[in-house]
Amino acid sequence: MADTVEFRVMRFDPAADAEPREVSYEVRAGERDRVLDGLNYIKWHLDGTLAYRRSCAHGVCGSDAVVINGTVGLACKKLIRDLEPPIVVGALATFPVIKDLVVDLEPFFAAVRRVRPWLEAGEAIPEREFLQPPAELEAFMDGTKCILCASCVAACPVVRRGTPYIGPAAVVQGHRFINDSRDVDGETRLRLLAAPDGANACENFFECTRVCPRGILVTRRINEIKSMLAAGGYVKGEDADG
Repeated sequence: MADTVEFRVMRFDPAADAEPREVSYEVRAGERDRVLDGLNYIKWHLDGTLAYRRSCAHGVCGSDAVVINGTVGLACKKLIRDLEPPIVVGALATFPVIKDLVVDLEPFFAAVRRVRPWLEAGEAIPEREFLQPPAELEAFMDGTKCILCASCVAACPVVRRGTPYIGPAAVVQGHRFINDSRDVDGETRLRLLAAPDGANACENFFECTRVCPRGILVTRRINEIKSMLAAGGYVKGEDADG
């Protein structure tokens, strides 16, 4: 038997609205329904104009990151029964709103691209495949779990304050490839992350770690990069010889 739950969704269409507005909906929700199911109910049964992102609905694609009762999370992973009603859903902070819960993530992806998030194997390409012992794999495995949902950036107090910062996701992507024994471009990435808005802009609030839907130890990885920068003498965006 489904119960009725109040959803309060922040609506905003820049083409028509001067300010965001909160709209209340009565949503029928079952015991196993998630916030995403509630949003689907609104769109399919109550208001087809509601805009939000969704894809896999299993916490893998990261497309449905929103703010739920004041905390960043994936709508497909938050059970309605675990939340205190009314359930207030809003768009991710720090990003321009395209419409309702859909934000422009291009600044996020641009920041990630800055750290060159791809493998640079150089000339050492084996005939069959790279072989890595478990210890070498473990050095960068945590970062491979990132689904680029932007939750960490939206929750970061440094970013929300407006301080120039490349963001936790970009630093984690840099960490992932810098620590990959197959990669030869770690020095370039370290120079990039030594920029004034790089890893050292992090102030260790740990919000990124708290909201990461994949359980990545984001703050720890950022601090590991900080230690690498200090050990290598990287300062102000320049390498040790700069």
